[in-house]
Amino acid sequence: MRPLPTLRVALLALMLSPVAASAQRQRAPVDSARLVVLKQEIAREIEGMHTFTQQMVDQVFSYGELGFQETESSRYLVGILRRNGFTVQEGIAGIPTAWMATWGAGKPVITLGSDIDGIPQASQKPGVAYRAALVEGAPGHGEGHNSGLPVVITAAIATKKVMQREGMPGTIRIWPGVAEELVAAKAWFVREGFFKDVDVTIFTHVGSNLEVSYGPAGGTGLVSVLYRFQGETAHSAGAPWRGRSALDAVELMNAGWNYRREHLRLPHRSHYVIVDGGDQPNVVPRTASVWYYFRELDYPHIKELWEVGNKIAQGATLMTGTTLDTMRVLGAAWPRHFNKPVALAMYDNIKQVGLPQWSEADQTLARAVQRELGNERTPGLDTTVAKIDTGVPPEQNRGGGSDDIGDISWVVPTVTLRYPSNIPGLPGHNWSSAIAMATPIAHKGATAGAKVTAMTLLDLFTRPALVDSAKAYFRNVQTKDVKYQPLIRAGDKPPVELNAQIMQRYRPEMRKYYYDSTRYKTYLEQLGIQYPTMTVTGLWTCWCW
Repeated sequence: MRPLPTLRVALLALMLSPVAASAQRQRAPVDSARLVVLKQEIAREIEGMHTFTQQMVDQVFSYGELGFQETESSRYLVGILRRNGFTVQEGIAGIPTAWMATWGAGKPVITLGSDIDGIPQASQKPGVAYRAALVEGAPGHGEGHNSGLPVVITAAIATKKVMQREGMPGTIRIWPGVAEELVAAKAWFVREGFFKDVDVTIFTHVGSNLEVSYGPAGGTGLVSVLYRFQGETAHSAGAPWRGRSALDAVELMNAGWNYRREHLRLPHRSHYVIVDGGDQPNVVPRTASVWYYFRELDYPHIKELWEVGNKIAQGATLMTGTTLDTMRVLGAAWPRHFNKPVALAMYDNIKQVGLPQWSEADQTLARAVQRELGNERTPGLDTTVAKIDTGVPPEQNRGGGSDDIGDISWVVPTVTLRYPSNIPGLPGHNWSSAIAMATPIAHKGATAGAKVTAMTLLDLFTRPALVDSAKAYFRNVQTKDVKYQPLIRAGDKPPVELNAQIMQRYRPEMRKYYYDSTRYKTYLEQLGIQYPTMTVTGLWTCWCW
């Protein structure tokens, strides 16, 4: 027998190597019938993990931490991930509460993310359909971010189990959306390169239905800017002419901006808070600061709006004889654009999973909260899966909210799954949005979201063509004419000191209400709340089943 040519020997050796075998498994798609079976198995697995998911949801709810101060939440979730075989890099992008957890090896690399922070002054007893703070004035989960990472962690652990058994190559990474309410972390994650080798990102966010969309998501992007003025102190009564009031500069900037609003594009949004207004009335304020969000539909218009703000700030200094001491970027977000092929695959899984079976108690609580907030037109919890959202054309976009998942969506194919853990028809960023978030509504919704997430992970790990299609859409449609440019500047650093004083003030009292899963099955049980509790004709009434 003639010896094989050297090249053929080399190719044969490569094919027989473990690396090549892994690559071969990656390229070969799983039979569609087998994939159906795997999805059914993983859905059952996640249903069996319901208590595990519920306890994560309740635990993070009980911490109620604000952006950049999510120390207890991160410590707890990192511990769960390490115990389940993930390696975790903490303090990423210069943010102490940020981390990246990794399991697996090889391609594709799929990241899972969800937000983690709470809302100021949103402390609220769960399952109680009226205003009832756990700690008066304290923060709480008045949007529902406590449920998002439990969704993706549950999905990842279940998927990891299948991948190990089936010998599937691929890498799962999990990260927290730190300080999303400040839109102040994900752009730094991108800048530090944490998505350079990622193939697809699945993001999850609390909602009131199972939903996914593709194309432009509507809403706005933004830049978050702090303007700090400096003047000169003097006795406010004895020699006011010797002072230069930084507070006057702040107030004149705000007045100038409010006059300019009439002549700004209709889709824009802008808001501000005065974070420093001086020390005491009889001293002319030497320093004063105002914090602005400038929102617009696209990068050029955000930059234009920001420049208008800068000019008005400079005008305020000229009118008051002060100086603009600082113009600091505290956060930024690009408008969102989501991936069509992955969204379509996810929507198929949404239809398979369907909405949870709501109990009469669940619906009773939802209707009572809606009545309390004056929104009786929304009759309880949704019972029909929403249609897939095909995006908002630019000419139809009327502006609105922002989310810094937008930055990630412009550097890697991305989708957002909304899962039904909250009550529809609420105002958002409000104590009322915390009512459902440690109740069976949140628990069932998180389990449904974990099923959809895990099934979509199986699609991505077993169907190479889906990943290829996602990249083709990202390259040939989404980024064909629009290229990502960060709004944060080279020298901008994450404002990790934000909210520190608020948490320092309230955490000692909040700590008394941390959930103890070793003693209580649910947080409702620990708090002694009968589910649901509500008001009827002005009387406190408990409805229990």
